[in-house]
Amino acid sequence: MASQFGISEAEMNEMSSVLQSYKATDVLAQVEGMLEQMTSVTLNIAVTGESGAGKSSFINAFRGVDDEGPEAAETGVTATTQVALAYPHPMAHNVLLWDLPGIGTTSFQPGTYLEDVGLLKYDFFIIVTADRFQEYHYALAKCIMQAQKKFYFIRNKVDRDLEANAMRRSQKGLSDADVLDHLRANCEKNLTMCQGGKPRVFLLSCFDPQRYDFPVLQMTLLEELQGHKQHALLLSLPNLSATLIQNKKKALAGAVWKRAMVACLSSVGVGNSLCSIIPKVMDTLKSYQQAFCLDADSLHRLASITGISFEELQREVTSTYGKQLSANALESTLSQAVPVQQVLAKQLERRVPVLGTVIAGGVSFVACYFLLTSALKNLSEDGERVMQRILLVAVSKQKA
Repeated sequence: MASQFGISEAEMNEMSSVLQSYKATDVLAQVEGMLEQMTSVTLNIAVTGESGAGKSSFINAFRGVDDEGPEAAETGVTATTQVALAYPHPMAHNVLLWDLPGIGTTSFQPGTYLEDVGLLKYDFFIIVTADRFQEYHYALAKCIMQAQKKFYFIRNKVDRDLEANAMRRSQKGLSDADVLDHLRANCEKNLTMCQGGKPRVFLLSCFDPQRYDFPVLQMTLLEELQGHKQHALLLSLPNLSATLIQNKKKALAGAVWKRAMVACLSSVGVGNSLCSIIPKVMDTLKSYQQAFCLDADSLHRLASITGISFEELQREVTSTYGKQLSANALESTLSQAVPVQQVLAKQLERRVPVLGTVIAGGVSFVACYFLLTSALKNLSEDGERVMQRILLVAVSKQKA
């Protein structure tokens, strides 16, 4: 019966095994603690490289903000960073990108650099360059490896290399693929000497993150992180691929029963009606909008970066959950679902004791669960439509 309603047997088993208490306050505190663990972890990403390589532009692109925006890291061709500066994600403040002092200058000392910038605080390093591989790249990579930290090597501004190649293509006959292969091979060859195995090299342009290796970099970082830090990074990333959006949907779906349980049990003592659970449901839906980059602030940032108007992007958001949330509309949606969910509610009350001790507890929980599950489906589809719109505009600009 459970699968008919969308709640898997695995979720039913998880709830029944974890939530043993009959007291709503105990279970509420337990589930809130589980959710707090997911959001309280801090992810520190170090970004280093020589002056002019585009470190700050990379930090901005990684966070999905415009170089000229109020949340942007300062950019420029001169050495703008003298000390490590932290830039939090505009929506996920527990994800910090650190702009480290530049390498490749006379003051850069490989032997002490990592200690000077606070090596141990960072989860991994991003080394950004926009030119040929240099000795100081090798020295820094070697130091990071010796400290048993991971690093990822970014060859930035490849669009500039391709433009230069186009100007002399008639003489040398190199294709764009040839140029990119050469850049990658050069970096990998030099990094292999200090790393061993296949180095992690990514070719990209911070001014055109939809192209080249930016989406691959996102997925690689996610694959190599674990637990709550992986979850934090996932929800902070701008939507550059359908795979990423589906991964966000899957990660958020894993916590739907916890969000529904908190909304249901938070209403105890304040009437315990469907109306009383609306504030928690609205908070969760707003967090979903942010995760899929569909809230007003995220769409304004996308408009600033892409040159597509806010209104045009907003038209791609067609679901009820992607628009301004209405308490009355949510209450109506929850109420309409109640009559067909009585059977599942009774099943849950037998397996999750606390729901049987709260008036309409099982019904409230089931109504919340299905509303949030439906919202995730609709919002992920909205996110893909917005992403596809941005990609179409980017392609048309390239052809122009």
